Amino acid sequence: MTRAFREQSVSILPECVCRHLGKFAPCTSGMPPHRRSWKPCIGHCEIIWEIAEQLLERFAGDIDGELVGAGFLLHDVGVYRVIDGAGSPDRRNYVRHGLLGHQILRSEGFPEALRRFCSCHTGVGLTRNDVIRQRLPLPVADHLAVTAEERLVMYADKFHSKTTPPTFLTAHACAAHVRRFGEDEVEAFGALRERFGVPDVTALAGAHGQGVQEWRTGSDRRGPATREPDVSV
Repeated sequence: MTRAFREQSVSILPECVCRHLGKFAPCTSGMPPHRRSWKPCIGHCEIIWEIAEQLLERFAGDIDGELVGAGFLLHDVGVYRVIDGAGSPDRRNYVRHGLLGHQILRSEGFPEALRRFCSCHTGVGLTRNDVIRQRLPLPVADHLAVTAEERLVMYADKFHSKTTPPTFLTAHACAAHVRRFGEDEVEAFGALRERFGVPDVTALAGAHGQGVQEWRTGSDRRGPATREPDVSV
């Protein structure tokens, strides 16, 4: 992604977001009122694009790199509908941020090829059975990445978390997280790993002054897993 494309996207997206934050005060500064949450999210989007650039260098298949870049910048636009003015997430409805992002982009006239980056990047994909079994506040349908571009955005997104402070995750940490939702999710992550490879998150973490989580905790917690705000989804 060129610097000009990145800067143009970062300047336009806040205006799009502000028009859809009805429960907050009108945005007149070109940034959402809850500034603390905007910059980390944009930083996250740019970081996972850097992760994707590593993976694209080794990817032998046919893929549209410009479309991937647009997908990375747009995929989390719905986050701003599930956080409050202080930037705290609505834990029950955070899983809806992809669907809400899809709705925002549709109302803004974005094509379906871009809207799907929002609604199809959660976890390693959500099936209608996942929605029913986990009682998710989503339409009962498959929300799955299909194209190589969608799958790459979904996959690279797993390697960086918008926690405070933000952190990178190793492939082991990513696998441990998705295991909470079933072994089939681990298999799905493994298939993505085989197709796209594993990024060098240690080098990226050093460049950004962030930590690396070697192993995701909580993978063996009791009771059914729920899609609480996972800032790497």
